[in-house]
Amino acid sequence: MGLWQRITRVFRASTGAALDRIENPELVLQQTIRDMRDRVPELNNAVAQVMATERLLLKQKENLAEQKVDLDSKIKAAVKMGRDDIATAYIGQLQQVSADLDRTEIQSEHAGVASKQALKARDNYVLNMKKRTAEAMQLISAAKQAKLQEQLAQTMEAFNIGDDASTFNEMREKIDRRVAAAEAKLQLGAASVDNQMADIEREAMDIQLQDKLLEYKQQMGMLGTGAPTKQIESGGSAADVEVVNTATESKS
Repeated sequence: MGLWQRITRVFRASTGAALDRIENPELVLQQTIRDMRDRVPELNNAVAQVMATERLLLKQKENLAEQKVDLDSKIKAAVKMGRDDIATAYIGQLQQVSADLDRTEIQSEHAGVASKQALKARDNYVLNMKKRTAEAMQLISAAKQAKLQEQLAQTMEAFNIGDDASTFNEMREKIDRRVAAAEAKLQLGAASVDNQMADIEREAMDIQLQDKLLEYKQQMGMLGTGAPTKQIESGGSAADVEVVNTATESKS
């Protein structure tokens, strides 16, 4: 391989790579859709011209047919009047009109076929344009989605979660210690209150039992009258009453 061929190949490869980098598929597809739509008016104008030619030929055909009928009547009238010279002139014109009519009929038929083909081509182009437009819109949507995914991937690459992992672990450990300490304090406080309430309940139960015992002793006449009863009425405890009773019995 020659030097020039190698340089050309390198240049083409570099140019192609550069074009691939700057070429935006979304913009290219949008421009393609615009180009296809811009061609529709041109196609309509071309079809209109073909149809106009067909209509013109049909009009000429009608005129030539009318001229042929008129010349035929004039020839017959000239023959009846004995004017062979005039009849001969009209016959010459009739032959020319007949030739023109035959030629116009052929052209009109060809123009009709061309008109139908032009309409069919235009309709096929419009259908193909709609199909291509739908495909292009799908591709554009896919390109946008791919672009968003690329941006998301770049963002995820830029965010290195490993750098902040130690910070998260440290903060989590501190929060866990604070939560554990708070739960321990709450548990201790609840236990202290529970113990105090239990002591009060036990003391109240003892008082109720002593009061019940003292009531039984009173009913059985085992307690004396006087100071102990007053002490009970004044709100003394059963234990205090028992002490007083014991002292009274000893004096007796």
